[in-house]
Amino acid sequence: MPRGDKTKYTDKQARKADHIAEGYERRGVSETEAERRAWATVNKDDGGGKEPGGSGHGHNTGHPAAHKGGRIGAEASAHRSAADRSVSARKAAATRKRNAEHHASR
Repeated sequence: MPRGDKTKYTDKQARKADHIAEGYERRGVSETEAERRAWATVNKDDGGGKEPGGSGHGHNTGHPAAHKGGRIGAEASAHRSAADRSVSARKAAATRKRNAEHHASR
């Protein structure tokens, strides 16, 4: 099988790669680089093509690429000051209190 041949990938894997590539392109990555990154992500997630004869066929993957998002999001909040977090916490507490009062009055 020549390099770049995608015949061992399922339709779902191809859709996943297209969706990932679209996200990269929206963020300004070139089309070829977005495609490369997308298929690399699918390979990381699924261990290769899932069709019979593909290296990922019949293996559970655990979806490692899908778990990366939480770490990326948490990094932003970790850089906020204590005062900023405190303001958010007070606002959230007020919202919970307001919602509780609203639901209790029914």
